[in-house]
Amino acid sequence: MNSKLITIMFIIIGAITLVAGTAFVVLTKFAGEQVEKEPTIDEIIASTVEVPEITTRLLSNDYLRISFNIETNSEKAKEELDKRQFQVKNLIIKELSDMNSEEFKGEDGISQLEHRLKDRINELMQEGKVVNVYATSFLPQ
Repeated sequence: MNSKLITIMFIIIGAITLVAGTAFVVLTKFAGEQVEKEPTIDEIIASTVEVPEITTRLLSNDYLRISFNIETNSEKAKEELDKRQFQVKNLIIKELSDMNSEEFKGEDGISQLEHRLKDRINELMQEGKVVNVYATSFLPQ
């Protein structure tokens, strides 16, 4: 009777260990695949829309020439953004018309503009979203 009980106990402990080990391996494998990888530069370029140079007057009556590249999160988002270029240019002009040339002193001014444009453009988007806005040329006049 005692040896049967010990045998059953070892079988149960072995089964629990086997199930726990299998569950650990399966969960570790699937959890590792769910980690999002950073896109390659080719993927970034494939999902980026170039906004040609815009020249506009600032609130301080200075002029500014600026252009942007806008990175989206998918090909569909890029296609939509291409179609919405006139709306994007309009947003950029409106945003710039409320700014003074002093706001562009240093890196923070351009970074804040990029962030505001990203938020405003995302309000327009229906297919995907804007990931980053990059000022690619900047010439105050």
